[in-house]
Amino acid sequence: MNSSFSHHAPNLEHAFLTRRELLQRVGMGFGSVALGSLFTQQAAAATLDPMAVKRPHFEPKAKRVVHFFMNGGPSHVDTFDPKPMLDKYDGKPLPNVLKTERPTGAGFKSPFKFTKRGECGLEVSEVFEKTGAFADDLCVIRSMYADVPNHEPSLGLMNSGEGRLNRPTMGSWVTYGLGSENQNLPGYIAMCPGGMPTRRTKNWQSAFLPSAYQGAYINTEDTRVEKLVEFIKNGSLDLKQQRRQLDLLQELNQRNLVQQDRDQQLEARVQSYELAYRMQMEATDAFDIMKEPESVRKMYGDHAFGRQCLIARRLLERGVRFIQLWTGAGQPWDNHDEILEHRKLGQQTDGAMAAFMSDLKQRGLWDETLMLWGGEFGRTPAVELPTPGANAGKQHGRDHNHYGFTMWMAGGGVRGGYTHGSTDEFGFQATENPVHVHDLHATILRILGFDHEKFTYKYAGLDFRLTGVNECKVVRELLA
Repeated sequence: MNSSFSHHAPNLEHAFLTRRELLQRVGMGFGSVALGSLFTQQAAAATLDPMAVKRPHFEPKAKRVVHFFMNGGPSHVDTFDPKPMLDKYDGKPLPNVLKTERPTGAGFKSPFKFTKRGECGLEVSEVFEKTGAFADDLCVIRSMYADVPNHEPSLGLMNSGEGRLNRPTMGSWVTYGLGSENQNLPGYIAMCPGGMPTRRTKNWQSAFLPSAYQGAYINTEDTRVEKLVEFIKNGSLDLKQQRRQLDLLQELNQRNLVQQDRDQQLEARVQSYELAYRMQMEATDAFDIMKEPESVRKMYGDHAFGRQCLIARRLLERGVRFIQLWTGAGQPWDNHDEILEHRKLGQQTDGAMAAFMSDLKQRGLWDETLMLWGGEFGRTPAVELPTPGANAGKQHGRDHNHYGFTMWMAGGGVRGGYTHGSTDEFGFQATENPVHVHDLHATILRILGFDHEKFTYKYAGLDFRLTGVNECKVVRELLA
């Protein structure tokens, strides 16, 4: 031993220091400072709420989203994109027929009457007569296009920007970026009466984003709260007993989390238990539309889609970030046999959407809510021909059309009373100012305060984003 340190007597304990004790003693105590800082960071990470409110890249124009999803593919030439040339070519071959998924024949004029609405003169069909009253608030995109004419990949593209692989959905990206203003309710809710749409839970999956950002599915067919949200009430334990049970479970899970290196799925499960406990009080109130005046319930309509629109307004008031409202199970707007079915579907959705928009204006929610309407694609201007085993010999329907279709937006950050782009004179293909689904996503993110190129999540060594690596742009003409 060096003679300069001979006044320090040997201490046997120093030969058996733990790693923590060593860090505390080395470098004149600076190791202890570093260790304390590390523990503070770990404690903060352990208690970090993934749904805490976050700020986007810049000031948003809207803070929440409601997506009216007309699953199955509504016909643009029968709703918001009238084509007088189809009257002329009704029953005659069209000069610019594109390749379709199923055999199609002659031109097929719309059986619905179109009327100019509002000061902007937007032409809207009788299918959406009540929605047409908001013509000066609608930003109609008549030049949307997708990639393929099949439901599953087109639903994937519209919901997650990817038609082939499982990717986080738009609602998951939004809640990941903004969090939620209410920690007692899910930040992302998907409602569909009577069952699930085609592609089922993949339509609101979080994929590689943390599971806390996936959508919560609600079947609005039933009117009872305990049926709308399964297991919302515990029939055997009161809240105090449940809290004791959860505290024990939380302690055991936290120990397991340390051993599992903060496994995301386990963390999401822990958070889901806590959310379920808190939801017993908040969700019971939020989903109970009987607390609304009879006049309000009557305005929305006594049917499943009307109920879910009213529930959506109640959820918005309580800070839910992203709500998706599907028309019904499967693909209701997929009218291959009879396009007159659109009238019935309009009766189910039109009045409820109009009531929702009117309600948002009255309650001061309009300017902070972005609304989106549409399906996964449109329908052909040519009639679909009957095929063996399908159509039952009918020739009154339309096939899928991804070349050109219509969607609209309304509310915060949107240019109302504006029509963007167009399809050709028959409505087959987007020709003027075409807008791809990726462009739509980039524009929605811009309204919510995000630069879509910088809004990323690292997974498997790559920086993923909703708009992918595709060339796309924010359609600034749509912005207010």
